[in-house]
Amino acid sequence: MIPALEKPITYFKGVGPKRAEIYAKLGIETGYDLLCHFPRDYIDLSDQVDILNAPDNELCAVRARLARKLSPSFARRGMTIYKAVLTDDTADLTLIIYNNEYLFKSLIEKKEYILYGRLNGSFMRREISSPLIIPADSRDLIRPIYRLTDGLSQNIIQTNIHTVLDSIGSEIYEPLPRDVMRENSLCALSYALENIHFPRDAHSLQVAKRRLVFDELMTLRLGMTLLREKSRTATGCKMSSTDISDYFSALPFELTGCQRRAIEDCCRDMCRSWPMNRLVQGDVGSGKTAVAAGAAYFAFKNGYQAALMAPTEILASQHYETLSRFLEPLGVSVALLTGSLTPKNKAALKERIKAGECSVVVGTHALVQHTTEFSRLGLVITDEQHRFGVDQRDTLASKGENPHKLVMSATPIPRTLAMMIYGDLDLSVLDELPKGRQKIETYAVTGKLRERAFGFVRDRLDEGRQGYIVCPMIEENEQELQSVKEYAEALRKGAFSNYRVGLLHGKLPAAEKESVMHSFKEHELDLLVSTTVVEVGVDVPNSVIMLVENADRFGLSQLHQLRGRVGRGQYKSYCILLTDNVTEESAARLKIMTKIADGFRISEEDLKLRGPGDFFGSRQHGLPKLRIADMSSDTELLRLAQQAADRITSADPTLSLPEHAGLRELAEMLFRSDKKGEESK
Repeated sequence: MIPALEKPITYFKGVGPKRAEIYAKLGIETGYDLLCHFPRDYIDLSDQVDILNAPDNELCAVRARLARKLSPSFARRGMTIYKAVLTDDTADLTLIIYNNEYLFKSLIEKKEYILYGRLNGSFMRREISSPLIIPADSRDLIRPIYRLTDGLSQNIIQTNIHTVLDSIGSEIYEPLPRDVMRENSLCALSYALENIHFPRDAHSLQVAKRRLVFDELMTLRLGMTLLREKSRTATGCKMSSTDISDYFSALPFELTGCQRRAIEDCCRDMCRSWPMNRLVQGDVGSGKTAVAAGAAYFAFKNGYQAALMAPTEILASQHYETLSRFLEPLGVSVALLTGSLTPKNKAALKERIKAGECSVVVGTHALVQHTTEFSRLGLVITDEQHRFGVDQRDTLASKGENPHKLVMSATPIPRTLAMMIYGDLDLSVLDELPKGRQKIETYAVTGKLRERAFGFVRDRLDEGRQGYIVCPMIEENEQELQSVKEYAEALRKGAFSNYRVGLLHGKLPAAEKESVMHSFKEHELDLLVSTTVVEVGVDVPNSVIMLVENADRFGLSQLHQLRGRVGRGQYKSYCILLTDNVTEESAARLKIMTKIADGFRISEEDLKLRGPGDFFGSRQHGLPKLRIADMSSDTELLRLAQQAADRITSADPTLSLPEHAGLRELAEMLFRSDKKGEESK
């Protein structure tokens, strides 16, 4: 790193302490941070229109010469209006400038200018107020547009970035090995930084962006690999190869080939001298819990405890029931630790866990409380990785001697993307559905067919089955949607007045959620009106029908997750996607759901349509925020960057060779800047 770039931003001319405070709001504290504050968009002033044909009240660029200046006028005290007439020989244009005598005087008659702004007025008398004005012979026809905050303007940021670039000049070092640059046709970093902010032309901008996107994706991959290497310190839980065939034979069903392979992966990892760090990623209903149970049983036979942390009490209870069914016949003591236990019962259970009397402990965030202690914790399992930060995972792991970690995710992600996002984890993919799982018939219909859809739901309930109606939100201030409570009440009194209707939403107290879900599982309710709290893991085999209101508001991956709540038993199951927003785009998206049942294929379509944010919601997955790369559109560069990073780390896993010092510094800075960004929020 160039020493100047590591200095506080006040080191550079034009940035005093007050402006530095404003920049800090954007996470900008050094010259390097400022250079990495990439434009969010550009104005292309080379794309010009005639004054005569310029659209009314739309942003555009016109090229015209200054014909004459008019006398200033005074609208009121403190307000001076300057006007000039320009022409391009198709029509005249009146330029209006407010309170800027310096700019007005700098304009020269008979000289050509490019003006960017909104043209108004009549056909005979066109006007433009306070536009961007540059000389027509300017080389800078592509202008950057930056993300701002109060106290900063586009001109201020452009000027400050110019200063930083001028001050370091040719000192910009080149972190990429020459062979990587050559193989991937990448420009020099100095050229990229100059042209991402102040591109000479559209081609220069494209070349610059390609280099910087590649750098960011490669750096991310390298950083994740460094995290993996860092985790490969010695574990105090090295296990021995042990026969667990009795687990396989005791199960009431036959495991799929990929489930067996995933369990074998876990058992092999746990016999190494460094901790397992494995992600088991599978589609809805692919049997991840059976894999977790197999790994927990292997730990049990080696004399270690296992802990499984789930994001909600509903899901924790379900895992507890499943693990108890699979493991207790084999002599494994399984316990459930949640926040809703009474203080007395919770304290007693924690004593048993500390004494080693519980071999497998399932729970929610209660597991990471400082009062929860383990006797010999050897395996930590977390469910739904994107709902837990890395810190929570590490806090639970700190309760053992560097124990093994297993992460389960039901969010199918294209493999290339998964390798980048979960680069610190080894990957096992469950891509076979267990025997007996059947396709869920899915229909996308408009709101005009709502009553008919309700009738279809009633038919299923009349057969003794159960169903869900899912709404996209609970905010009662949303004018365009009824609140979930009002909607549920309307269903109770109207279309489903002859049925037992329950309500489940995120604002209910945990104990009430548990009660509603328990009633539904016990068939004390026929229909459950719910927000997306049913999205993850709830398993009611008698549920065969789901109707999703305003389905266009969900991502495809989320719809697929929701759909997976039905079809978990022996009965034919259905999903109806209802929307009142009948656009070409929404119809195309929902049609994908009716045609494709494979979650991995759906995730690829979702990635194209919505980008990676939909997979993770808020950034709880521990992935640094990308400044310029877009993993949904830069897929080819993603592949090339991964390949280059993997070649480097296969020869130098810790980037300790002198020629890789720059890459290591960039990787560490990416993760460090992410932490800084989190702290500034």
